[in-house]
Amino acid sequence: MAHATTADEAALNLSPRAKLEILGAILLALFLFALDQTVVGTALPRIITDLKGNELYTWSVTIYLLTATISGPIYGKLSDLFGRRPIVIFAVSLFLVSSALAGLSQEMWQLILFRGLQGLGGGAIFPVALAVVADLYTPAERGKYLGFFGAVFGVSSLVGPGIGGFITDTFSWHWIFFINIPIGLISLIILWRLLPAIRRPEAARHIDYVGAFVFALAIAPFLVGLTNKGGTHLVNGAKVPNDWSDPAVAGLILVGLAFGALFLWIESRAPEPIVPLSLFRIRTFTISVTAMFLAAFGFFTAVIFLPRWFQTVAGASATESGYNILPLLAGLIFSAIASGQIVARVGRYKFLLFGSLVLLAFGLFLLTNLRSDTDRATLWLWMALAGLGIGPSFAVFTLIVQNSVSPDRIGVATSSLTFFQQIGGTVGLTLASTVFADRLTAEIPTQLVKDGVPQQLVTQFAGGGAGGGALDLTGTGDLGARILASVPEAARPIVQPLIPNIVQGIHDAFSIALASTFWVGIAGALIAAAFVLFLQEVPMRQTFGFESGAPEESTA
Repeated sequence: MAHATTADEAALNLSPRAKLEILGAILLALFLFALDQTVVGTALPRIITDLKGNELYTWSVTIYLLTATISGPIYGKLSDLFGRRPIVIFAVSLFLVSSALAGLSQEMWQLILFRGLQGLGGGAIFPVALAVVADLYTPAERGKYLGFFGAVFGVSSLVGPGIGGFITDTFSWHWIFFINIPIGLISLIILWRLLPAIRRPEAARHIDYVGAFVFALAIAPFLVGLTNKGGTHLVNGAKVPNDWSDPAVAGLILVGLAFGALFLWIESRAPEPIVPLSLFRIRTFTISVTAMFLAAFGFFTAVIFLPRWFQTVAGASATESGYNILPLLAGLIFSAIASGQIVARVGRYKFLLFGSLVLLAFGLFLLTNLRSDTDRATLWLWMALAGLGIGPSFAVFTLIVQNSVSPDRIGVATSSLTFFQQIGGTVGLTLASTVFADRLTAEIPTQLVKDGVPQQLVTQFAGGGAGGGALDLTGTGDLGARILASVPEAARPIVQPLIPNIVQGIHDAFSIALASTFWVGIAGALIAAAFVLFLQEVPMRQTFGFESGAPEESTA
């Protein structure tokens, strides 16, 4: 295939059908990447049991997050230099090969290694897929299609737990990885046949190897430190939540920030930086990535914490809890697609984004009223409103960022946006987890007394309230039976009549603590909405490049 020199030439040589086939293949690859995160979560308990890797449980998830987050901006830059085609084909191929290896894993360390390789492949798929759309369609057309990317993540979150549970129960957990291969090959073949090769002639001259290495050194400890904040450590045989001052938390975060400062210094001097700092002189870009970072607080908090409420308080299974957040995901899917269509038709987006972020804050505010006796219909309405509020952020901010930069920087600009979205979600979850643990510790004694538990028993249960004791009071299953089993046999006749009161008190405390986590998302959404008001509404370009050699938008 001959190399095209510009996006205009490549796109003009493609038929509308070929563009749609490429778009379908990209969405299919993205669906696999998104599905992998939800499918594996359902199967992990079985995997951990078979591979005897309980002590390494969190790393099977953390390693995937690390490699995907670190590699995203690097892939985005490389796609600008070498073209989308070789990068996306390499990424999908690596994802499929590592999926096969993960399915063949016989030891826990093997699974962790291959999950890391999966993350290296998957880390490219989302940002580069969005950049491929920018190569196929002008900004004025792009809005019609970008909403489908947010919808893919919503659908994968909905069907993933069910697929993971079905495959694990019917066949084995190995097949949750093998199933990726035939589906991924379809995507790979279409992309190989149809995706045009667009490359800058000077691509190989300047590759920022040092910047890429230091970027990894900055992000890895930072993310691990944030992840550790949500963990525990043993003190006298009891689990105690990690504190911000713990070396495994604050120490790693500070190491990451130190390397981050070094990374910025390197990027300011690199001929072809991994993340060009000049992008942040474009006001539209800076406001968009900042707002996306903040908006992710609420979305990630809702997606992670609401299933916990359904499992712990409502007694739902992992699969059922996934289906119970359908209203949130349905709202997201609808508003993501609709907002892209609206922007494509009217070309206006500022007040659409402002209104959606305010709606997100309102939906999250309603969720702060969550209690153990909240009826499902009311909760579903609250979730639907929050979903309608977050959807436009997934579609429109990408469109705005791509419209504000020159075609040769679309890959790095798009990957930077998705990077800040991922980091925002991680930071938001860490803050929410801290709020949850602190509030739960404070609420358990109050709610136990309120529900009729004698004061002399309250201290015992409060000690395990936030996972701080030998008994985890926030897990799934029959809480009453677990509490009774932990009580000395001689005391069980005294405690057994109080078990319903104890369970109710813990569920009340859990619901109040979980509801308080949404204040983190509310603050993020409102601050993001305030930033959006400072956006300069730039008309969507009718061409791929800037007309008449016009420069990128500046801060002026």
